[in-house]
Amino acid sequence: MKVVYSHFPMKATVKGDKFIIENFLGEKAPRHANIIGKTKITIKGAEVVLHGIDVEAVGQTAANIERACHIRNFDPRVFQDGIYIIEKARKVKA
Repeated sequence: MKVVYSHFPMKATVKGDKFIIENFLGEKAPRHANIIGKTKITIKGAEVVLHGIDVEAVGQTAANIERACHIRNFDPRVFQDGIYIIEKARKVKA
């Protein structure tokens, strides 16, 4: 996933079983997304990487993060800030 912003710099952190997005579109209250199952999240700059054994739990966690960044009351053509899925990788051992 990739953190994209053009208006206000966002800060993404992990605390326990919550993914916290701060300063999204300049909002004072942080937004939260639930981390499902044993999904591990690593944040490296603008990259957010999700790891886990259960594909459904990792996918639902990614969907929760994207949904937490849903923009309301702004024109989505102008305000394209958010955290978006850019790549889906699945490692299969043969």
